[in-house]
Amino acid sequence: MKVSRLTLRTLGIALLAAIVTTACSDGASSKLTAQSPRAPRPRAARSEGAQHAMGNSDDLNWGPAPAIFPAGAMFAVVQGDPSVPGEIFTVRLRFPNGYILPPHTHPTDEHVTVLRGTFGVGLGTVFSADGLTLIQPNGFITAPKGMAHFATARGITEVQVHAIGPFQLTYVNPADDPTKK
Repeated sequence: MKVSRLTLRTLGIALLAAIVTTACSDGASSKLTAQSPRAPRPRAARSEGAQHAMGNSDDLNWGPAPAIFPAGAMFAVVQGDPSVPGEIFTVRLRFPNGYILPPHTHPTDEHVTVLRGTFGVGLGTVFSADGLTLIQPNGFITAPKGMAHFATARGITEVQVHAIGPFQLTYVNPADDPTKK
């Protein structure tokens, strides 16, 4: 019997659909459906112990960034608890146009994805507009732990930071630390 690639692909898709339907089933009949763009979105859900998180950008609870950031930044926790050592977390930061984050370091690697705006990032212990690399939406940077870096926002800029806690900033120049003023 000769089986075409199309038949194998169709069987593979059917098998995958059956696995997903079974895995999603809670004992009741289960359907996978697409939501219309105007349908209400489900609220963010978190499972106990696994730090599993699902949600949409509209579901985030935005507030002022922690006091360690210069005034003007907004902050939202997407997943985890950024204050807990050893725990994976994801947060979002929103910066106004012209915002400057002076040279600082972090105790763990920091993985940053630019979601909107332009995020200028430079390496070193002294802020320098000439030393900035401009990162556009969907761009990514990893700042290794202990590496001094600085940043600025061009336009309203939103970034997502993923790292292992604790989320801390240590300013190269202690006078730049807003909590010390």
